[in-house]
Formats: sequence, C-alpha cells, structure tokens
Amino acid sequence: MDHKYCNSLTSYSRRKTREVNIGGIPIGGDNPIRVQSMTTVDTMDTMGTVEQTLRMVDSGCEYVRITAPSMKEAQNLENIKNELVKRGCNVPLVADIHFTPNAAELAATIVEKVRVNPGNYADKKRFEEIEYTDETYASELQRIEDKFSPLVEICKANGTAMRIGTNHGSLSDRIMSRYGDTPLGMVESALEFIRICEKMDYKDLVISMKSSNPQVMVQAYRLLVNKLDLEGLEPYPLHLGVTEAGEAEDGRIKSAVGIGTLLEDGLGDTVRVSLTEEPEVEAPVAQIMVDRLERKSVQQPIEQINVSPINPFDYSRRSSRETGNFGGKNVPRVVADLSKLNDVSVKYLKSIGHFYLPELDKWSMNDTGADYVYSGSTPVTFMLPNGLKEIVDYFVWKDLDNTQSIYPLITDLQEVKEVHNELNFILIDTDVKAEDYLDWLKKHSNSVAILNTENTHGTASIRRFILELIDNGIDVPVVFNQSYPSLTSDELMIHASTDAGTLLVDGMGDGLMISSTETPDLDTLKLYNQTAFGILQAARTRITKTEYISCPSCGRTLFDLQETTAMIRKRTDHLKGVKIGIMGCIVNGPGEMADADFGYVGSGKGKITLYKGREVVKRGVPSENALDELIDLIKDNGMWVEP
Repeated sequence: MDHKYCNSLTSYSRRKTREVNIGGIPIGGDNPIRVQSMTTVDTMDTMGTVEQTLRMVDSGCEYVRITAPSMKEAQNLENIKNELVKRGCNVPLVADIHFTPNAAELAATIVEKVRVNPGNYADKKRFEEIEYTDETYASELQRIEDKFSPLVEICKANGTAMRIGTNHGSLSDRIMSRYGDTPLGMVESALEFIRICEKMDYKDLVISMKSSNPQVMVQAYRLLVNKLDLEGLEPYPLHLGVTEAGEAEDGRIKSAVGIGTLLEDGLGDTVRVSLTEEPEVEAPVAQIMVDRLERKSVQQPIEQINVSPINPFDYSRRSSRETGNFGGKNVPRVVADLSKLNDVSVKYLKSIGHFYLPELDKWSMNDTGADYVYSGSTPVTFMLPNGLKEIVDYFVWKDLDNTQSIYPLITDLQEVKEVHNELNFILIDTDVKAEDYLDWLKKHSNSVAILNTENTHGTASIRRFILELIDNGIDVPVVFNQSYPSLTSDELMIHASTDAGTLLVDGMGDGLMISSTETPDLDTLKLYNQTAFGILQAARTRITKTEYISCPSCGRTLFDLQETTAMIRKRTDHLKGVKIGIMGCIVNGPGEMADADFGYVGSGKGKITLYKGREVVKRGVPSENALDELIDLIKDNGMWVEP
C-alpha cells in the first residue's frame, strides 16, 4: 500500500495546496496558515454575536464561524454581517450547517463560506446497520447528489467557499455500515461530497477530518491526503481541529497532540482550537502552534527516510523489550528532571505527585506521580517513596556504595567500565550518526535510550533514529527528553505536546522527560509533570485521569458549558479512565461524543438527556437533578469509585 501523505519525513516542507479565496483572505497555496474560531452567542442575538466577533477578531481570528441550525439563524447572518461592516469589520464569516440544506443554501448567498457535515447534511442518523448491495449504495450516492448539488450551484454563482467537514462522531449509518467507525470511513464520507463538487466543476473547497481522539484525527487527515493524490483529485486546503477537546490544560494538550502533529507533517492551512472557554481565548492558543513552525525554516540536515515500516494510517505501538518497567506491555513512564536543583527536598516531590505525610510518617501518591527522578550529579539524600526510583549521572553512580536501587545515566560510552545489572539509561544525541550507539545497544540488553536533539525539526531527528533501531532489529525502549527555555504555560504545553505527540501517535515511545534549561521552581516542576501525563493521555498511551469530551459551545448551546463542565469535573475527576461527554445540544450529542462512556447532553431549556455510550438512558432530566442522575448511571454500570 502507498503510505505517502507528506512531502518528507525528515525535513519540514508544507504541502502545497490549491488556493481558495474566502472573502478576500485566501487560504492555501503560498498563504500563511490562518487562525479561526466560532461564536458561542445565540445567532439570533445580533448585537451579542457582533460584539463577540469583534473580540475574536481582536484576539487574532481571521475567519469567524457562526452556527445556522435553521432558516431563521441563516437569515439573521445578514443582520450580523451588516452590523460588522458598519463597525468597520470585514472578517469573513462562515455559516455552520448540520441538518438543514435550505439553511445552507440561504447562508451561501450571505456569507463568504459555508461548512457542511457530510454525515448529517443528507442523512438522518439512527444508529442502524444497513446491508447495501453495490446497486443500492449507488442509488444512495445519487440521492446525496440530488440533495447536495443545489448548494454547490449556489456557491458557484455567489463565489462562496465551502468546507466539507467530516466528524468522527457523526458518520452516517450508510458510511458506518460499509466502512465502520474508522479513519477510512471519515475520508470516504468527505470524498463522496468532493467527487460531486469536482463533477460540477466547483473547487472552492476546504476539507476537515475532526475527531475528539487525536490519534484517529491524525490518521484520517493523513489518509485523506493520500486518497486525494491517488484519485487525482485537487490538493484542497485542510482545516485542522480536534473536536470537543475540553478546557484548560486538557484542551490545549489534546489539541496540540492532534493539530501539532499534522503541522509537523507539513499539513494544514487553517487551524481552530476548540476549548470549553470564551472563543477569544482560542486564537492565541492556535497562533502558538502556527508560530512555532517559523523556526523550522532553518534546520540541521537529517538523513532522508525513503521507506518507513510504520503505517501512518493505523496505530501500532513499536515493539520494545521489557527492561525494568520500561517497554514491553508497560505504559510509558514519566521521568521528572530535578538535576538542576542544588538540593532536592521533600517539597519538590510534591510537585511531581508524591506527598509526604509527616504525622503518619508515610508517603502517598496521586494518579500523576512521576515514576523516576533524574537527580543528575546530586543524589537525593533521603529515602524516596516506594513508587519512585532514581537516576543519577554515571560518574556519580559508579562511586556509590549502594548501586542497586539507583540507576546510571551514561553520556559517554567510552568512559563506561561497569554497568548496572538491571537497568541502564543511555543519553543519545539523535543528531549524531546512529552507528555510534547501535553496537553498544545490541550488546547491552538492559538499556533504555533517552533520546535528545537540538535540531529545530527535532521530531524528525528522533523519528529517523527510531527507524534506524527498527531497521537494525534493536528493540531497546526509548524515552523522549525534551528541554525548553522559560515559556508561558500555554507555550510549554503546546510545544511539548507537539514534539512528543507527533511520535506517540505513531506508536513510538516508552517514556517522557520534560526538562527546563533553567533551574525550575515548584510551579514549573508541577506544570512539566502534569503536561507529561496529559500528553500520554491525549495520545491514548497512558490513561491516568477522567477524560472530558466537552464541546466549545456555540449558538446552539442550551446551558452554560463552562460552568456545567466545572461542576461535573468537581464530582467526577477521580474516576480514572472514565470518559464523559458534555455536549451543549443534540447536534453535538450521540455522534460527537461517540468515544465517551457516558454523555450529558442539552435537549431543551433546563432539560438534559443522559447517555450510556450512544444509547439514550434518560430523556428530559431537569438540569438541577441531572448531575446526580449521571452519577447514579455511572454507579449502575459499575464504574463508580468513592473519592
């Protein structure tokens, strides 16, 4: 199978796409990567939507999306647009359409772009499995063309662009029946609509493949590019986003793992970060992802990868041998870097999830307790808790009286006289030729490689080294060591999540160590530790906490999403591994939260519908009782534990 999806696996090169004009701000081609967001005010509130749009534009939005779930909202887009123009704002507007073709057709005469979801534009989702013959499937495609082609004609006549936006959670029953709940199903859902557009000679398209699971999202975008090329279709611009990413650090990390990975691949022409926060917060976060690409314009050359054994469209973890508690079937480990501290005291361990209780003279650990500490040249002077192990520099380790419970970090192979009989860490500069390390790793089966790079395209350097290991049959576990200067918390989360996430979603990596180039304080250590665990959770490689799949709110939302999400989180954030979907309306209900174990969905003013997976359990629950009933539902299904 042809696995090509990007220009190069070793040098940053942005995919050249067709240029599409959207209200005088073109996307794709040689244009910069654009940043956008979506309003959350009721679309019928003209002045509220206008004021929010102006705040979004001030924060960096280049396109603003507004929901138009029915004809009345579509018509009111004209009032919104006129008021914006009166205020001197000509930002291109995008109408967000789901179930209502007539609203899309009207909106296409008013705004610069319409977004349609191929999963529900011409289909009603009933979660039915249907057997199709080739003939009946072809008749379904004709039905879709009949329903969709009027919108295409209107867009052609008005110079209106269109986004064909597939969502993993809202694939039609027809697609699900033939292709399943897969990246391929997502791609085929969009291709059906793209083929109709090309047949009608309409090519002002932008395509998206969104999922709340970054792993699935990355695979779908890559496969889309591959399929477009194989079919000889136009290289359409890509709109990148992770749906229902959530709030705070979870939303930022999950978005960066998905969006950042694709940007590293050179894919993506516009970005939207979906946070359960005010929409003007989203653009600055997205801009950090885009801005970090500037440093890749100058990069140290990396040896070309001609053929990769890794399937970019299907997740499979790299096979590594079990060494200590690394590799094999172990979850990836987190190493906390304390090496720049002059004296490691008990208070620093609290920042990495280990708490000393003096009144009981014992330790406790939370779900994000680091597995190892690297103390460098200054070993810890007190007894560490049982769940935590120590790594020191080799030249210190070799002179210790007790070398069994502490492990060495080797930086110079030439100086090694003896090694630990259980576990040794080898710091490897992946910018150096792999041959310098391969023989040593072959001879020492009890090694874990800690990979480091100074290359501005560091993920490519580490990827190339890991592929060298695979090619040489070396199954040593690998840990990514990422080092950063002083950054804001948003910058740190996005940079680290992109760097590690790019590799983790391809099944590479048995551990993660995030380091500071400066002496870290307690807050920095805590941020680095929580970010490391957050990255592993977002990449679906180590689940350590409750996951919330919450939409970013829009004009359809039937309750205060930020307040409700905080309320649900307060009562349920101890449920490790449980996924809870929190959706503002039925549009983002059973489909968008398809990956969730339980769902809390707005179904009317003051009314909530509760789901177990995709199945409705209770309808019309008063909002004041809904959280208690959600908890009862979790208990009934045996997934509740007392906090």
